[in-house]
Amino acid sequence: MTPVPGAWPSIVSAADVVAGASVPTAVAAADGVVWWSETRPAESGREVVVRRTPDGAVADALPPGFNARTAVHEYGGGAWWVHGDTLFATRWDDQRLYRVDPDGEPVPITPAPPAPFAWRYADGDVTPDGAWTVCVRERHEGPDVATQVHNEVVAVPTDGFGAPVVLVTGPDFVAAPRVSRDGRQLAWLAWDHPNMPWDATELWVGRLETTDGVLHVTDARREAGGPSESLVQPEWGRHGALFVCSDASGWWNVHRVDGVDHLEPVVAVQAEVSGPAWTFGQRRYLVRRDGTVVAAYERGRDTVLVSVPEDGSPGEQVLSEQSVRMLADDGARLVGAVTFPDQPAQVRVLAAERDEAAAVLRPGSGARLAADWVSRPSLLAFPTADGATAYAWVYEPVNPDVTLGAGLPPLLVVVHGGPTAAARPAFSLATQFWTSRGFVVADLDYRGSTGYGRAFRDALRHQWGVVDVQDACALADVLAAQGRVDPARRVIRGGSAGGFTTLLALFTRDTFAAGASYFGVSDIRGLAEMTHKFESRYFDSLVGPWPQAEQLYLERSPITHAGSCDRPLLVLQGLEDAVVPPAQSESIVAALAARGVPHAYLAFEGEQHGFRRAENQVASLEAELSFYGQVLGFDPPGVPRLAVVHAERLAAGSG
Repeated sequence: MTPVPGAWPSIVSAADVVAGASVPTAVAAADGVVWWSETRPAESGREVVVRRTPDGAVADALPPGFNARTAVHEYGGGAWWVHGDTLFATRWDDQRLYRVDPDGEPVPITPAPPAPFAWRYADGDVTPDGAWTVCVRERHEGPDVATQVHNEVVAVPTDGFGAPVVLVTGPDFVAAPRVSRDGRQLAWLAWDHPNMPWDATELWVGRLETTDGVLHVTDARREAGGPSESLVQPEWGRHGALFVCSDASGWWNVHRVDGVDHLEPVVAVQAEVSGPAWTFGQRRYLVRRDGTVVAAYERGRDTVLVSVPEDGSPGEQVLSEQSVRMLADDGARLVGAVTFPDQPAQVRVLAAERDEAAAVLRPGSGARLAADWVSRPSLLAFPTADGATAYAWVYEPVNPDVTLGAGLPPLLVVVHGGPTAAARPAFSLATQFWTSRGFVVADLDYRGSTGYGRAFRDALRHQWGVVDVQDACALADVLAAQGRVDPARRVIRGGSAGGFTTLLALFTRDTFAAGASYFGVSDIRGLAEMTHKFESRYFDSLVGPWPQAEQLYLERSPITHAGSCDRPLLVLQGLEDAVVPPAQSESIVAALAARGVPHAYLAFEGEQHGFRRAENQVASLEAELSFYGQVLGFDPPGVPRLAVVHAERLAAGSG
């Protein structure tokens, strides 16, 4: 007897999804040495920096227990950088900046903070003489994010003798301090509330000078940017040439700075070279030693590498079925952190032939699947409300051991977080976990997502909780109308802002049979009053100015509608989450319990915003499958049965 879709026997277990899996998160290179960081769930989710020498020797550059992760902006990124053979890295435990020389132990070069996590460092660069490292510091003096959290650019003596020196202060936020190749200038980005970095930023430049042995900035001036332009990733070229990604054309493209407010396009394409600066250290383009600008942008499942020399004609190289997330230059070769639609991510030399063995510097880790088990994504553009178009990467069920019978497969709509973020067609065993069991997985890019230009991104302004919900439901309806999924067996899941959309879709629509909220936002008003500095004014653009638009905050908050919810819900939450605190999930759970709605709540000690530990990732995935099985009426093999509160209502068919 053929099992129903959803209960297909699969070779992909939840343990397989995380067993040995580590994802490259950043890459750097110089003089034939390639460095990268990778997340290791089996080691409590720590970030490890790895070093590969020209002779092919690969070794961890940090000792066991050192977690290279910064808490700046809470989302981090840019926690490490290199200068020659020396590594600089922020350690998660104390947020101090450390220097690691070849074959040496990490040595702190910033002072111990007055309180845990009070001083945080990220996104650094080093002066050519190696004497100073310039980076972002986030300084916490108290709980009031408006007046007691300060974001600055500081210079830290690399020998560890002497306190950090403040170079730039005043703006609400600063990012990407970059030292010119001759060491005489510093460029950085700045923005103020209520803007986020993808809304409006400015590029500043100042002169670097040393007086009495102390580095400082003089003659600071704004070079570009303004109230309707987002700038990302300043980079210095030869002879003082300065470059930056600007979205003035409607797309984040590389420009050369040719005077105040005069940006000359270097790579002009209707595609995004850069992305939203949720984390530090983004590098989707670079300037090589000879002045050639190399930029990467995606075209479907391919990446296009554009090379623009100082003199001569631009060239293009298409990397088929590859997505380049980070670029680096070791002096002779371009390398990158690369994802694929059908195999784990690698660090590799960027070559058109993806099977060129010599090009692989860091093979993909974790379990691999034979080709006949892999579901490959296809991009679906679909109509949604108001005559608009939204997008989704759709994965069909694939299992060579099962023949699809007369029944249609269930649908799992995945809603990304942010909400200013994007779905990516990158191979994920977590996705194959579902498709190998008979699910259609649709990874949604609702209006407001990135990758489709500024106009598409801005469609979410003041419409959060409206257009994202419309697009999630429209996607489910389109797939059902096409006869690709069972309209009675559609579920939805999302994390953070994706959890918010999930909750609203379940509480205000009848499209989905059930859902799972991973640390989802349930009360916008509460979050606006207590969230961290980086996002404390984000809702001004997503919903409306606070507190003037308080009524709108109330109407858009899922908790307001929980009293009418009758859809089963799984809620998962990290108990150390500083972005979406546990109270946001706990209020939803209490409302479901009061109404007798079938639900389950899993809370994880030691997890922040996003689950990093292998055991918690496994538990979450198994719980989600068991939950959907109980709601949709199948018994998934190989996973523990989740205890569901008011499960008797599922058996009675009243869920």
